[in-house]
Amino acid sequence: MGSQTVVRDVVVVLPGIMGSTLSKNGKLVWAPSAGAVLDAIATFGRSIREMTLPNGIGDHHPNDGVEPVGLMPDLHLLPGLWSAHIGYGKLLNWLRARFHFIEPTAGKPDLIPNLLPIAYDWRLSNRYNGRRLKSIVEPALERWRAQGGPFADAKLIFICHSMGGLVARWYIEKEGGAGITRKLVTLGTPYRGALNALDQLVNGVKKGIGPFALNLTSFARSLPSVHQLLPEYACIESPSGLLKTTETTIPELETAMINDAMLFHDEVDQAVATRTADAYDIHPIVGTRQTTWTTARVFGKSLQPMETIGDEEEGGDATVPRLSAIPKGTRPDSNIICFIADQHGALQSNQAVLDQIEAILTAKPTVYRATTRLELGVKTEPVVLVGERITVEARVVGGKRVTLQAKVMNERGKTVSTNVFRLLEDLHTVEVETLPPGAYRIMVEGVGSMKTSVAPVACTVLVWGGSQ
Repeated sequence: MGSQTVVRDVVVVLPGIMGSTLSKNGKLVWAPSAGAVLDAIATFGRSIREMTLPNGIGDHHPNDGVEPVGLMPDLHLLPGLWSAHIGYGKLLNWLRARFHFIEPTAGKPDLIPNLLPIAYDWRLSNRYNGRRLKSIVEPALERWRAQGGPFADAKLIFICHSMGGLVARWYIEKEGGAGITRKLVTLGTPYRGALNALDQLVNGVKKGIGPFALNLTSFARSLPSVHQLLPEYACIESPSGLLKTTETTIPELETAMINDAMLFHDEVDQAVATRTADAYDIHPIVGTRQTTWTTARVFGKSLQPMETIGDEEEGGDATVPRLSAIPKGTRPDSNIICFIADQHGALQSNQAVLDQIEAILTAKPTVYRATTRLELGVKTEPVVLVGERITVEARVVGGKRVTLQAKVMNERGKTVSTNVFRLLEDLHTVEVETLPPGAYRIMVEGVGSMKTSVAPVACTVLVWGGSQ
């Protein structure tokens, strides 16, 4: 085992929406891999009608042959639907390297695993996936405990990115999981929803640039999971103040689906409020310093997202507002919260986040605080056409003058260029040279002696080409 730490509990890793590969009747329909993101999007587009869920699906499975396969290992991005993700390969490989785990292995049924990366059909209701989670983790924990000795009192530890935290939360609070759960670690989980989901459902999910004419609007509107990502908090501006989605008319959406999605949150909140035993620790890791839509105005049949709430810009991780990534009822300044300046799809690969997870898994109950390095807010377009330059903007919190660079990496992790920012007043900007079609990760970081003083921020960009 070398220097690996032995974990005596069962650790469950749950990805976010679109973070699980899917197959239909045994054939992969959503499984971007390095170097093949554009092909995967085209394949997904051809399957979109068959992937759309029927009206009134509720908390059930449509029996359409679609099944989850595994966690997405690489950079993946479906423009317009939720957000880009860097994948879960780094997180899983780090867990394997740092800790001694036993994993499920094909052809070795006698192995008793305690690291469970669990894929799920992210189209479906979080209630359905929470019940399915119960059917997987409880037998696994029972087998692990049956070894006796130091494993007899083992519990579950969940490490969840984004919507995976909502799946785990439903299982813990509504399916009897609280009594056998030790810790819930959430990375950018939208406990109270996110404006991005409301924007996509109302304004539509479609791209018409160049030959790319993928329209995911009907698909997105059929998904209970996306509705359960709608803001639970009052987010709609009105003359009388901010309103919840259930207190006004939301254009283009079915009232019944909105009400049921809000009921999902209410049911979890009620379960938390009435639970008198079986306490478990929650460790929310929250992305900050990034420009994030938080509220909106309704104009006819469209929505105008805004980055403020009550005239304040609280920010977030560019997808989930800061106020939403904190469990309801938790003080915004609580010491249980770890704040990391990075974007939503990069949290599970951020080294500071991995350091926090290590502390949570290995240390005695202690308050862990975020890094004290300089924090960045980064902004760029998620999709550009081939031939267009990519403009990246960055601000250093506190305005300290530092030299920044944008390191561009392709889907295979190879650095293709390094670009130094220009500074005008407090805004750092750089234009990245034109890139071939594909998905890219742009790492904004310090240069030279400032590299260790600046907390890097990663963002993803899809370059769409006319030949695709």
